[in-house]
Amino acid sequence: MLRMVFAFVLQLGLLVGAVQAQDTTAPVEVDRSATGGAQTLEDILARQRGEKLDDSFRRNATGDPDIAAGITQQLGTLGGASDAEVWRQLRYGSADVTVSSGGEVASVLMQDGGMPWLTFRDGPLRQYGGWLLLGTLGALVVFYVLRGRIPVDGEMTGRTVTRFKFIERMAHWTLAGSFIILGVTGLLTLFGRAFIAPYLGKDINSFLLIYGKWLHNSVAWAFMVALVLVFVMWVVHNIPNRTDLVWIRQFGGIIGNKHPPAKKFNAGQKVIFWSVILFGASISVSGLSLLFPYELPLFAKTFAVLNDIGIPQWIGFGTLPEQLSPQEEMQFAQAWHAIMAFVLMAIIIAHIYIGSVGMEGAYDAMGSGEVDEAWAHQHHSIWLEEEKAKAAGSAKGATPAE
Repeated sequence: MLRMVFAFVLQLGLLVGAVQAQDTTAPVEVDRSATGGAQTLEDILARQRGEKLDDSFRRNATGDPDIAAGITQQLGTLGGASDAEVWRQLRYGSADVTVSSGGEVASVLMQDGGMPWLTFRDGPLRQYGGWLLLGTLGALVVFYVLRGRIPVDGEMTGRTVTRFKFIERMAHWTLAGSFIILGVTGLLTLFGRAFIAPYLGKDINSFLLIYGKWLHNSVAWAFMVALVLVFVMWVVHNIPNRTDLVWIRQFGGIIGNKHPPAKKFNAGQKVIFWSVILFGASISVSGLSLLFPYELPLFAKTFAVLNDIGIPQWIGFGTLPEQLSPQEEMQFAQAWHAIMAFVLMAIIIAHIYIGSVGMEGAYDAMGSGEVDEAWAHQHHSIWLEEEKAKAAGSAKGATPAE
């Protein structure tokens, strides 16, 4: 799984490199004297090879700025700029464009980030994301065949203890249900054109995408509210402590038959909790940026902070772009949104396995909220003793009925 995550980050780095305004690597030097300063065959070949090319010879070739201040002054080949120069102004964002409607997005008539983003989305994102999910499912099937279902040692006692209250289970199932809907609709958006349209038809694919998008954007709010509720209710129980080290050393009893002591949440559940909170928060913020790209641009400011710290240079990405068009902001947000979602989906698949077919009695904790004392003693013995002590204290302090 870690290799898949690293591959995701690497591919996102390649996407960053495709729109970088500057780079620490030296640009390819090309002799353009034979073409009078215009681009040459070597320029074209260098771009095809993915080499860094100093495009200032084109970026700055936009005629007299006093005459060619705006495309409204450019009619055919009249004025101080040629047709090619006007197109370069549009491409590099130096044209004085005004629009009567549509806002900031309508003023950007041409930008280069679309193709690298599309290549990343249709290539590495689908490939690595799909293999991450399929690989996780395959690994769980192999584990189940080799290990089987983890049983409760001995017989059930018939005595139960409240594991989760109604409000806790409601928040959990709201978070879980909304995430499943978001994951399915997100996968339809990413894979629909490649796998649904060719076999079920474009009309069905269009129907799924239109209503899937509406459902995705609507259910996202329930996910974010539930994420906050789960964090507030359970964060105090998920602070790492020394008992987690014992649980990790014994692999939580999943491998072998020795079950280490644990409080309300063991080390494995704490990993799940913090993964859901951190990845879920990142998915939520990037999703909000996609919903409100002009009110909540994230990446230009983030890249500026990272450049100041020096992290991109340290890992070899060069200097990240600090000025991005709204379209480029959305492209980065979509890529990051999808990467985080894929990683969290893989983690949640493993969580669902443990909470259902992987462990006997585990589902009861979130089903009815009541678990048998035998199960609680096996998996959360410290928490069980604390609950018994509370119950004994309450019973001792209770006033007998008259």
